[in-house]
Amino acid sequence: MALEIIYFLLGLTLAGLTLRDVFDTVVVPGGSRTSLRVAHRLVVLLLPLWKAMRGRRRGLSTTFAPFVLVACFITWMGLLAIAFGLMNYALRHDFQPPLRGIGDAVYLAGSSLVTVGLSKLNPAGNARWVILGAGFCGLAVMTMAVTYLLEVQSSIARRDTGIIKLNTSAGEPPSAITLLERFAAINNRQAIRELLEEGRNWCATVRQSHTTHPSLIYFQSVGTGAGWPAALGALLDAALYFELCLDEPDLFGPAVLLNQDGTRMARELAAVISIPPKEGVSEGPGQLREAAERLSLAGYPVRADCDYAAMAARRAEYRACVEALAEHLGKPPASLIGGPAAA
Repeated sequence: MALEIIYFLLGLTLAGLTLRDVFDTVVVPGGSRTSLRVAHRLVVLLLPLWKAMRGRRRGLSTTFAPFVLVACFITWMGLLAIAFGLMNYALRHDFQPPLRGIGDAVYLAGSSLVTVGLSKLNPAGNARWVILGAGFCGLAVMTMAVTYLLEVQSSIARRDTGIIKLNTSAGEPPSAITLLERFAAINNRQAIRELLEEGRNWCATVRQSHTTHPSLIYFQSVGTGAGWPAALGALLDAALYFELCLDEPDLFGPAVLLNQDGTRMARELAAVISIPPKEGVSEGPGQLREAAERLSLAGYPVRADCDYAAMAARRAEYRACVEALAEHLGKPPASLIGGPAAA
């Protein structure tokens, strides 16, 4: 009798922990650090293997994050099958005919979880409630899986739309200087304010969705090139120039706000997946001065008193997190000075 109680309590505990992990991953913003954290553990386990198979220069493929997501739900359903199987085995004498072993108990629980019900065993007594609970939990997990997939698709679409629009003008990998030269070359400098404001909205949208569901960080889409870390770096570089280097008073405010939101996005997303800021990203003012000269040739007014050393220090602050994220995902960082602007 004591052994049956232990089996039942073990199964009940495992079921509770698994359901808590599903709820924390799918529903609770940011998840919880006290649950099983199946999604996090799968990423930690599979990410080095995935990079080793593909090579670091190639980065993550578009199949990595979907594979991890599907593996999460398979793992959750497997854990629930084991949990309810333990409870079934504890109540094995309540079945007609009685369960012969734990394998039959897990199979019966699995068929109940997926609402197939292929077994000819008839539960009685307390075993009926275990079978009913397994069916309810399986239906709940599958419903949350569908809802979560729809949320993932919507969030990725919103993120990647901004990246594709930016890459059209900023090159690959995106460059803030190439972007601004392109706007000057096509006589569209009046659209820069809209670019800064849309960039801020993009940063806020991505930060909210990706901190709520950290698995989104690993999703890569076809057509986005270097990915979202490089796009973020290019936006922050553009904001830095309008804030500290270019004499454009009307764009100073939007640039400051974009820099604040973008830097916060980089820091929070790095913290969510426990990535420390990259060291050794500081650089001298030479490249920043060269970029300013290119912008001056393109027709942008450069401040005579521009402090390139201060700009380098500010740029190093956000680059530490942005480049750490890019390296973690196997993607190239943004390039400050890309090729010449397209004609």
